[in-house]
Amino acid sequence: MSDLRRHWTPTAIAYLVLSLAGLVGTWTFNVFAIVQMRDFVGDLVTSGPAVSSITVDLLVVAVAGSVFILVEGRRLGMRFAWLYIVLSGVTAFAFTFPLFLAMRQRRLTALASAKSA
Repeated sequence: MSDLRRHWTPTAIAYLVLSLAGLVGTWTFNVFAIVQMRDFVGDLVTSGPAVSSITVDLLVVAVAGSVFILVEGRRLGMRFAWLYIVLSGVTAFAFTFPLFLAMRQRRLTALASAKSA
């Protein structure tokens, strides 16, 4: 159990808190959309230019973040980094990206501890 608590730096905890905020924030509105039986994708692209602009903005950020997850995960030897991208399809990228950053920070701390030992 102590191994699970190791390497949690303040930065990793901040990323974890952002991850949880992303999960709760997005799923609150997802539940509203489901209860109201809305066409989620249709609403994103047909609700006017401002919503479409935000959609494209977030899509580009999600793609760039996904590339970062794959490259950085491989560089640091993080197994199953691709799973963060897959999980974003059923949760939200606002949840999985900060979660990846928290786990990345833990990995960096663990690698630094191993070098100094």
